[in-house]
Amino acid sequence: MNNMSIDIRSLVSRANTYKEVLNNTLTYREEWQLKLKQSVKEILSEVIAQTGLKAEIKVNDKIENLESIVFDLGKSSSGISEHIEGSGVKRTMVKNNGSLIYQQLFNGKIMVMILSPFIEGYGESKAPRMLEILKPVELKQPFVLRHIELLLKDITDWEDYDDDQPHATIGFQPIGFNREDPEA
Repeated sequence: MNNMSIDIRSLVSRANTYKEVLNNTLTYREEWQLKLKQSVKEILSEVIAQTGLKAEIKVNDKIENLESIVFDLGKSSSGISEHIEGSGVKRTMVKNNGSLIYQQLFNGKIMVMILSPFIEGYGESKAPRMLEILKPVELKQPFVLRHIELLLKDITDWEDYDDDQPHATIGFQPIGFNREDPEA
């Protein structure tokens, strides 16, 4: 093997890319700690001040480098109560009003998610909807405002749910039946 010449240029290139990615992780984590976390909290606080939304900003920082910021719209009474048989007691079902989550990932990038509203004890809550994953340098005020707008659309659609919105058709559909074309 001493006489054999090995071409490892592609391996050197991959190794350099790997080292660059590792360095990016350190840079992203540092940027989160030094300025991004505070910047996101300030933008969200300003949104609360200007919109009058009843929201709370929560920071989950128990695990270093896997922190999150949650724009939480809190809980409220759903207005729905369950009658407990034979007791004359009613149990109020609590509504979680939804939230926007900025979750630091293992590699320092930020995953942005929406948690839709749901009523505890009434159906299943939806899994958080991932909006996008961003490098810290990409997470600027316009992005945060767009995320809030998507949250507001999501919770408004949930609150205003009805059959006017298109949904997947369930059940038997006769051949040739087309809901889009009234002539069909």
